[in-house]
Amino acid sequence: MSVITYEKPTARLSLADWFTKQWTERQANEATGADAFVLRHDARQLRNETRIRTDWDTRLNDARLADRVTETDHWRQRLEACAARIDGEMALLADEKFSTEKQIDAMSIPFNVMSECISMRDNRLPAELTNDDADAELKKELCVAENRKRALIERCHAAWEKINKLNEVRFKLSVDIGDKREAIEIDANQLATHKNCAEISHKLDPLRIVKGSHSHATWLEHSRQLKQAADDELADTLKLREALFVARERARNDMAAQRDRVDFVLRRRIFETQKARNEAEWQRAKTGDEMAKLEREIAALEEALRDKMAAAKLAETRLENRSYRPGFELATDEPERGLKEEVLRLRQTAGELRDKIDCAKTTYNALEERMVAIDHDLAGKNQSMTTDVRCLDLRARLRQGEFAGPPTQTDRNIQLTRMEKEIPAE
Repeated sequence: MSVITYEKPTARLSLADWFTKQWTERQANEATGADAFVLRHDARQLRNETRIRTDWDTRLNDARLADRVTETDHWRQRLEACAARIDGEMALLADEKFSTEKQIDAMSIPFNVMSECISMRDNRLPAELTNDDADAELKKELCVAENRKRALIERCHAAWEKINKLNEVRFKLSVDIGDKREAIEIDANQLATHKNCAEISHKLDPLRIVKGSHSHATWLEHSRQLKQAADDELADTLKLREALFVARERARNDMAAQRDRVDFVLRRRIFETQKARNEAEWQRAKTGDEMAKLEREIAALEEALRDKMAAAKLAETRLENRSYRPGFELATDEPERGLKEEVLRLRQTAGELRDKIDCAKTTYNALEERMVAIDHDLAGKNQSMTTDVRCLDLRARLRQGEFAGPPTQTDRNIQLTRMEKEIPAE
């Protein structure tokens, strides 16, 4: 050969295959272009839809934030009005509490007089230390004063508790008002924030449920309950202030009525003491007879107890001796059951007799004490009358000073209707 040629050692394509390959590539390019066109159309549509949806979502959330700020501010104003009312009621209630405490302090004079009267009457001879009407009325007067003082103290304590509750509600209102103010500020700041602000950024987990968060219904119910609690406390405060005034007036009236009752009973007791001497002598004779009869009855009971103890010893001895029967003779027979029942009945009877003896001895001791008291009583009548007269003189202090009352009925009406501030000063 004149020329040496070199060819690749690969298979050659036929012309038909080459044309087929070109047609296949053209079809693939056209399909890819069509897919790209559809993708660009879908992308454009998606961009438009997402832009519109995002704009509307932002507008709606701005409206929601604005409504939320308005709602929160509305509740803040209502709670601030409640807080102002609570401050006023607390001041009025504190004044009523101070007036009640002042009257409680003034009650020391009646208590001193009552204590001196009771102590003075307690200095009577032992025979005259009886539970008469004067003692009962004096103690009743002390109970009335104690009850009225206790009622005033309870009212003061109730007022103190009410002030504490009002302070607690006021504190809750202050906290809630502060929270609402802070929430309004935060929501207002968020309302003013837009997508071109510099301080916005992606957050780690913005869709998380924040710990301690509540639903809107829970928030609304909490605000309503707080407002209702404040209204309830304010309604109770007015009733409590009226109750404090009523308690003070009732204390004055009850103590005045009981004071007159005690004075009357003391005067009647002085008259009755003169008649009590014969009654005491008759009681002494009667008590002596009862003591003698009771002494004989105690001796009879002790004799009956000794008889029952002997019978019990007999029954227990029989039971113990029958326990030594041999073999099958040691049977639970009728005699054994009868002896056991007898022992139980004797023990019960002995217990009843001992109880009755103790009761009889207690009664005898009481009669003996009464006999001694009657003997001393006969020697102390004159001293008792002198003591009661001195008590009447001492009780004149209860009609002076703070407890003398208004000088005229007009002054009393002015005091009851609280018209002092309406009447101009002279």
